[in-house]
Amino acid sequence: MREYFIRRFLLIPPTLLGVTLLVFTITRFVPGGPMERALQEAQKATEGGGAGSGQIGGGMSEEQVEELEEEYGFDKPILQAYLQWLGALPRERRLSKSEFRPLGKDKVGEDLVSDPNKETLVLLKGSGRQAKIIRDGNVSEVISATYLDNNKSIAEDGWETRIETIEDRQERWVRRSGDDISKAPQNYDDRAIVYKTRFAGLLQGDLGRSTDFGDPVWTLIKGRIPIALYFGILTALITYGICLPLGILKAIKHRTAIDNLTSIFIFVGYAIPGFALGAVMLVYLGARGGWFPLFGLTDPNFDGMSLGAQFVDLAHHTVLPLLCYVVGGFAWLTMMMKNNLMDNLAADYVRTAVAKGVSFRSAVFKHAFRNSFIPIASTLGQLITILVSGSILIESVFDIQGFGLLQYQALLGRDQTVIMGTLTIAAFLLVLGNILSDMIVAMVDPRVKFN
Repeated sequence: MREYFIRRFLLIPPTLLGVTLLVFTITRFVPGGPMERALQEAQKATEGGGAGSGQIGGGMSEEQVEELEEEYGFDKPILQAYLQWLGALPRERRLSKSEFRPLGKDKVGEDLVSDPNKETLVLLKGSGRQAKIIRDGNVSEVISATYLDNNKSIAEDGWETRIETIEDRQERWVRRSGDDISKAPQNYDDRAIVYKTRFAGLLQGDLGRSTDFGDPVWTLIKGRIPIALYFGILTALITYGICLPLGILKAIKHRTAIDNLTSIFIFVGYAIPGFALGAVMLVYLGARGGWFPLFGLTDPNFDGMSLGAQFVDLAHHTVLPLLCYVVGGFAWLTMMMKNNLMDNLAADYVRTAVAKGVSFRSAVFKHAFRNSFIPIASTLGQLITILVSGSILIESVFDIQGFGLLQYQALLGRDQTVIMGTLTIAAFLLVLGNILSDMIVAMVDPRVKFN
């Protein structure tokens, strides 16, 4: 069995790689991403003023668009950008650019550059110093990169260089515009790119920075985890604490008034979506009745309250959303417990135990209950996902700043970094929960052997 679980744990990395690569690819093609939003905002800012020369769609210059592409990783092919997000390839930072201008074109630094077709000057971002880049003729290879003031190699300070050819720039234009390469601008020149690299991705614990909130993704997630734990733990305790005894009672009192009446209530609750129930309760119990607050998890003056008042205020804000969380899960767990227990009570080993003098109560709780609990135990491992649990719609209705609302806001804003960060954590916990479920089943049922 140990070898089985070792294999399961070893399958976690490739599973996460497949899931994240698929979602990362989809987010690159979904309309309304950070690039399009930035262009739309720039277009609104320039409405009425007209677009100046050198500007492209959205009223932004090509240099500004390229900076956005480099910030969000759209300047690289999908696989390379994914590996940079993963942290397996270094990211290029503080990019500085300068064109090699062939003789006969407008020249810059004519007194410092002898042959602008082979040499160019680059102003290094963040340092204020200039570097002289020399390439080997028309070949896209740098043979010298030194500071202009002392001829010291810029590589000693961690700078790296590469040449971006006309073809490279045209291919980048094609990825940006989606048009055929024959329509690409013909006025491009080769240019030198000077940059510094650093590994910053998932493997380094860096999930990036949100394009909507402006904060690191991990900071946003950490701020939502306490709320997810709060509702997740309460939901699990209430659901299992009520449904398991209720399922046992319904199995013992099968086809009685108690069984029929409880079935009506749990199936009505199952049929009503949690968010719809929340909206109804907000209208009648909140807005009209004034018995419960309309939004949020705490009062604006929560920090100034005493400890007892804080407890009461938190409980007051928790009642309605918690009811919406638990109402949908009652039917499945209760009926699973009831049906499993009824099957085991009709089994030969229970009838034999009763025939030997074992009380009915002992037959239920000491014999039938453990075997009836095995199918339910197969789902216990998924309780680990309460770290990132939450209902998008319920949290939206009650304006609770939980994990579900964070995912919803990220989807609306096409916030790729937050989407990837939350998805990675959720997928990891889901896979881990499946393994924990197998472990729990093996502990509850000694007959289970995994090979």
